Amino acid sequence: MKAMDWNHIRAFHATAAAGSLSAAARQLGLTQPTLSRQVLALEADLGVTLFERRGRKLVLNQTGMDLLDHTRIMGEAADTLVLAASGRVQDTGGRVCISATDTYAAYVLPEIVARIRSEAPQITIAIVASNEISDLHRGEADIAIRHVRPDRPGLVGRHIRDTEAGFFASEDWVARNGLPERPADLARAELMGFDDPRFSEFLREIGIPIATEDLRIVSEASVVIWEMVKRGMGVAAMMREVAERTTGVVNLLPDMAPIPVPIWLVTHQELQSSPRIRLVQTIVAEELARM
Repeated sequence: MKAMDWNHIRAFHATAAAGSLSAAARQLGLTQPTLSRQVLALEADLGVTLFERRGRKLVLNQTGMDLLDHTRIMGEAADTLVLAASGRVQDTGGRVCISATDTYAAYVLPEIVARIRSEAPQITIAIVASNEISDLHRGEADIAIRHVRPDRPGLVGRHIRDTEAGFFASEDWVARNGLPERPADLARAELMGFDDPRFSEFLREIGIPIATEDLRIVSEASVVIWEMVKRGMGVAAMMREVAERTTGVVNLLPDMAPIPVPIWLVTHQELQSSPRIRLVQTIVAEELARM
């Protein structure tokens, strides 16, 4: 049996993980036709079909699923190799990718990035604004600002501090509806949020009797919900730092016990020796600590 081409194996692994050729191509920095040829070449080499094609999506068949476990080990080893090499680059110039939630990226990161640009203009900053946790093992980001403790081996996390969240509405909304007296009143206050049972469960735990279907405006993007708050369309939970940077919004329950939100700064242990990662991480940590 002839030796397998690593590029073909990598193409299969990335496509299986991403679920589409276009997403996998962006991840690997390849064109979609090139990636497609590599996947087809692997299928030809093995003499099997690995995917079912459903419109634009590729879905692993049973053979593909059986092989994925083997390629995952190879993929993780390759990712670790890339991280280790990146961490040993001693030049302070280059690219550093920071991931954060969309609202933190939009409202809090700009002033932090401004300081990085002032003190280290040789560094290019890439920002991943997503409410999904970036996979640092696969290089989706170099540094992550998270609100949960890292729980995977190989990650180095620093707890910067705890912030807090409250419930906010625009001044116009308050003028029309008045201020609620207690958390339970928010159940009738045009509350907006995430279309996720865990979100409504959390609301009930803090005294807001509401079900997921009672949330009339929902989105996966909290920055979208926040824009609707600013336009007077309803009420939403938001972290203090974001609310403080937004004019025209009111804390509806200032006497309510604040909702604690931890702030963690996380990177991969293989990147700890990189001067540019350390430099950016130091600035981000200092700025987050002072807010």
